[in-house]
Amino acid sequence: MSQNKIRSTKITVKNTEATEGHGDDKRRQILRRMIINGVASIVLILIIVMTMPMTVLSYSALFEYSTMISLLLFLLILLIRYFGLLGMAYLWLNNYTFTKRPDFQPFVSVIVPVYNEGILLRDAILSLLELDYSNYEIIIVNDGSSDNTYDVAKTMVGFQQGMYGKVKVSLISKPNGGKARALNAGISYSKSEIVLCMDGDSQLSPETIRNGARHFIDPRIGAVAGNVKVLNRGKFYADLQALEYIEGLNMARAAQSFLKLVNIIPGPIGLFRKKAIEEVGYYSSDTFAEDADLTLKILSKGWKVYYEPTSIAWTEAPVKLQQLLKQRYRWTRGILQAIRKHKNLLYNPTINFGDTFILWTMFYEALIWPTMNIVANFFFIVVSLFYGYTSLIFFWWVFLALLDTVTALYCVAVEDEELRLVPYSLVYRMFFVFAIDICKMMSTIEEFLGLDMNWGKLERIGTGK
Repeated sequence: MSQNKIRSTKITVKNTEATEGHGDDKRRQILRRMIINGVASIVLILIIVMTMPMTVLSYSALFEYSTMISLLLFLLILLIRYFGLLGMAYLWLNNYTFTKRPDFQPFVSVIVPVYNEGILLRDAILSLLELDYSNYEIIIVNDGSSDNTYDVAKTMVGFQQGMYGKVKVSLISKPNGGKARALNAGISYSKSEIVLCMDGDSQLSPETIRNGARHFIDPRIGAVAGNVKVLNRGKFYADLQALEYIEGLNMARAAQSFLKLVNIIPGPIGLFRKKAIEEVGYYSSDTFAEDADLTLKILSKGWKVYYEPTSIAWTEAPVKLQQLLKQRYRWTRGILQAIRKHKNLLYNPTINFGDTFILWTMFYEALIWPTMNIVANFFFIVVSLFYGYTSLIFFWWVFLALLDTVTALYCVAVEDEELRLVPYSLVYRMFFVFAIDICKMMSTIEEFLGLDMNWGKLERIGTGK
């Protein structure tokens, strides 16, 4: 029997017909496109030539058209900003309302840094003794005060009667070194898992610790921002700030809390997991917004920051325009310093995308939006006066006032606030916010020029409860 050997052979077939056909199709496509583009160009040229005599070309017409487009773009950005915040704030509120939380009550140290707060310190400590919480202590840190703060604080040291028993009140006295170092001294002295940092002039609502501390049952939560409200109402600028805190600050915190990425824990009320503070190296003194800087550091380490609206701190607000602008000048420069300190996160979202998102929103609110608001208002007013569109100024104000009024009604209803604050929305944006934005722009210029500034301090008058 003979064996048949099969030999494999590699054969390459050249498909010349397919290649030739493909080349013809490509040439036909190019020719077709040339014809279509040529015809379209001829038609457009004819349209331009025929309509040219009917077109009035002038710088005035171009300027007016540009103004209308700029106005529409500005309003579009404003609406996106407003309804974006409102939408996320509503989603957070819905989740907050219908989510049941366990009654988690860890031991809490309340840190009270004070510098020349002798007028208000006793009321602040007495309000802390009325807290609806049974497991806490109070640590007063006297930061080298030159008034009677130390003497007032010394009378409060010991075990004071609280709502559920005796509350330990301690006093640390140190040379003046700023609020950040004073808070660090109190935090280091504390032996608790959770610390509450506040201002010496603030007064807390009874449920502040109970409702704020319960969020720390979630191990991802590194801090909880509280709700700051104006205590000394009844004055024009104080009432405007009361509305601003409700509409401009708390609504933003509620929206950010939907993502658990609150960007600034307010100085008058903030609860922290001590482990998170230790991990980021405590408060720093190299900015004028140590609260914003610490919050960004906590977020950069992957911790979540939540907002608790019922953890309320009542604080005095400036009642004079000069004091108000001085306060906002410091806030703006401090926030810009904090952003600059964490600028690597602005350029590299792979480090921490959430922190990058928060930094860009802070950059927008501190720098871009105030500039846009000032330029837009001046631009539209000048155009309206010089080109006979003065009625536009009225409709411009009506639109913004209506937007702020609706937002104020929503925010006042959500926080069960005073309805009398809503009418302030009629002058809120065109006058109050406009003045604040000018202050922000000037402080931004000075910050980038590197001009020196001092901390400054609001003169307290002792409003009481």
